[in-house]
Amino acid sequence: MLTRLKVSGFKNLVDVDVRFGPFTCIAGANGVGKSNLFDAIQFLSALAHLPLLEAAMTVRGSGERSADVRSLFYRSVDGYDTRMSFGAEMIIPPLGSDDLGQEAEASITFLRYELEIGFISGSRADDPGELRILREELTPLRVTEAKRNLMFPHKKPWRDSVITGRRSSSFISTEEGAPDGGPEVRLHQDGGSRGRPLKYRAEGMKRTILSSTNAAEAPTALLTKKEMLSWRLLHLEPSAMREPDEFMAPASLTSDGSHLPRTLYRMNHPRGSSDPSGETSPDVYDQVADRLRDLLDDVEQVNVDRDEKRQLFTLQVTTRDGVTYPARSLSDGTLRFLALAVIVLDREATGLLCLEEPENGLHPARIPAMLNLLFDLATDTTLPVGLDNPLRQILVNTHSPAVVAQVSGDDLLLAKVVRVAGPSGRIPQVRFTSAANTWRTVNLSPDETLLVSSPGHFLDYLNPIFPREADRRNGSSQSSSRRLMDREEFQFMLPLMAENKEP
Repeated sequence: MLTRLKVSGFKNLVDVDVRFGPFTCIAGANGVGKSNLFDAIQFLSALAHLPLLEAAMTVRGSGERSADVRSLFYRSVDGYDTRMSFGAEMIIPPLGSDDLGQEAEASITFLRYELEIGFISGSRADDPGELRILREELTPLRVTEAKRNLMFPHKKPWRDSVITGRRSSSFISTEEGAPDGGPEVRLHQDGGSRGRPLKYRAEGMKRTILSSTNAAEAPTALLTKKEMLSWRLLHLEPSAMREPDEFMAPASLTSDGSHLPRTLYRMNHPRGSSDPSGETSPDVYDQVADRLRDLLDDVEQVNVDRDEKRQLFTLQVTTRDGVTYPARSLSDGTLRFLALAVIVLDREATGLLCLEEPENGLHPARIPAMLNLLFDLATDTTLPVGLDNPLRQILVNTHSPAVVAQVSGDDLLLAKVVRVAGPSGRIPQVRFTSAANTWRTVNLSPDETLLVSSPGHFLDYLNPIFPREADRRNGSSQSSSRRLMDREEFQFMLPLMAENKEP
């Protein structure tokens, strides 16, 4: 679970410091930088298992050439920055295993990971330059200070179930001690001061130390890596969700929604057996159908058809009139809703899930059903974490008034562009602000500041009715071609026109 993220020098994120709860909704106009925050999270996740350059290539907008990675750095009127830094506070799983199946147990489950990356220009015209690790740190956060650091509302039984262990020294540190005088990254054993750390010259590193850890050398660092790998950006593609699955297909939903039939079949057969006579949980199909009825009233049944001849699983929805529709016949919005309903019930689906504009493809009246689904996806911080309450976190962005108006103020952040003074003029940066009297503003720690949104900043979402641009320019409220909202019979149903906004 990602509880706090600090980013500077990445795209248009400069001195950004954001705290997250189990569910966070970020609202903002197009192009302000909402997606850049998602990209920063995905970049960190990629750096936990890929070399630097490959991780950079996974970020949207970085292109296909090495030279294009420069575009990941903040750009002002004076050119690109040469450094970017990240700081992520997180709760990691207490147990896990590495790629070889070796078990690992974390010394402590509440940590801060910090990473600084630099861009080194090439010495020749045909040399695109390179990314280089300047600093990497993994340090424990005191369990005794967990209540203060976890500022979002939660109960002690939940906190005690996710934050365990004790540690005072670093797991990864950076020192000025390489033979060439440059920085040296050190991987420390979980035993603390016992044993010599493994030392690596930062200049020669092609990937993070975290990405190369295993259970034997550094179990806590390994489980931090596993946690970061669970941070996913969901791009639920209807074309992927419409496809049937082969019997031997993976039994977990991917980021684009692939393997939806196989995942649901696995959930209905807990032993994971492809034998239809094996143990089943028929109520899983019923629970998914119940969820889908919040979107479509006439749903009778949801199930997965097992075709022995073609060796295929096909997702099906049956309506109350007895007509069965395969996934390829369902609408885009229905498929996205169905995929999220499956994730809610999947005990194996944990980690941070990022979704962009979850309201896409839905009728406005059905958006509350989608929000209820997203709320239920997030961990319940009043109960201990367990099989029925997985440690799952949801982060969404939107520019929909229908979403913002129904989200709790505690769960909402507004993204807006501000222009700050620079050496050669004012330069744009994104800022994330919160409503007054929320847990983010009331519980601020001494080392942070947070801009508070005035009520006027929410007017676009709570009162999104505007005069026609032509009428605004002419100073007239009359038009020869009136919109539907201008008709007299609808006037009593509409909020006041948003003509005068607070800046």
